[in-house]
Amino acid sequence: MSPDAGLLSPVRAGTEAEAATGDLAYLAAMLDAEVALARAQARLGIVPADAAEAIAAAAVADRFDLVDLARRARDAGNPVVPLVADLRRLAGPAGGHVHRGATSQDIVDTGAMLVAARTRRVVLARLDRALDALAGLATRYRDTPMPARTLGMHALPTTFGAKVANWLTGCLDARARLAAVPLPVQLGGPAGTLDAYGDRALDLVAAYAEETGLACPVLPWHTRRTPVADLAAALALVTGALGKIATDVWLLSQSELAEVAEAAGPGKGGSSSMPHKRNPALSTVIRAAALQVPAQVQVILAAQAAPHERPAGEWHAEWQPLRECLRLTGGAAETAVELLEGLEVFPEPMRADLDDLLSVLGDDPGVGAAAALVDRALAAYRGSRA
Repeated sequence: MSPDAGLLSPVRAGTEAEAATGDLAYLAAMLDAEVALARAQARLGIVPADAAEAIAAAAVADRFDLVDLARRARDAGNPVVPLVADLRRLAGPAGGHVHRGATSQDIVDTGAMLVAARTRRVVLARLDRALDALAGLATRYRDTPMPARTLGMHALPTTFGAKVANWLTGCLDARARLAAVPLPVQLGGPAGTLDAYGDRALDLVAAYAEETGLACPVLPWHTRRTPVADLAAALALVTGALGKIATDVWLLSQSELAEVAEAAGPGKGGSSSMPHKRNPALSTVIRAAALQVPAQVQVILAAQAAPHERPAGEWHAEWQPLRECLRLTGGAAETAVELLEGLEVFPEPMRADLDDLLSVLGDDPGVGAAAALVDRALAAYRGSRA
């Protein structure tokens, strides 16, 4: 099995989000889920404390064969069955306490939420840098006049700062939505009833949540997939906001306009056959991510219609789309930082294009209202930082 290095997905190739969502990261997260379960059970006296620590010592991702686990997962339909077998063997005498009372979905779902939480931190950090860059651009070009364009045609005067303020507000909204999505632990046992834990069941769920750092759910959510659907929708909003920026930059970079350009540098925006070209490569790959994520979310939303107390394919169908949403969003956010921090702005062509518009309109209506919108967006940005 060769690694997925992102050859066909350059937006996330080599990014921090890619590392946070790779097979090794998922394996480590599922092992962390097993360790957290054992430690939570030890806190409540369900398993011996020394057994929990022996399980933790055995649960080192490098001790497991990823390729072998993936191939053995075909027999059970999920990777936890072979993972638990190997962990029990590596834990020695404590192996009998591994996975006690849990079901495979508890570990896969909790592992996925751990991966999501870790990747979300990466995405939010990148979004914060993008927001800082946007605030700087909006401030710098608050009063820089240019034509607004509706349906691709000159409309009325605006400022480049006002255009950036719209990008800024979109990213602020998307960041807030992503940050607010609850990421709960999953623990329900074979039928989602927590029957293996008796009267300590709810205490164990709370302790498990504390051990993982995830939210504590009201009930197990084996076939109530709101947490995954909420997360996926928030990721689509983030890539949508970044895709809006990339689309505008691409359009403003066209040879006929040349109002902005991506940062120049060795290999930046190069063409394999036309060395004179300076392609908006960063904008292009961000847009590609923004176009893909909603399609992945569609699968996740369709998977909500899971039967009875255990999905038969719906849950399994979520795994890869959720990972794609996480790493495409993370890659888009990291690429957007590079795009915005290096964006070149050319006020002279903007002014020339505006003059063409004013030759049609006659009197210059001014851009005071547009500049005031910049101030409002910057106030919202500063408020988010308070």
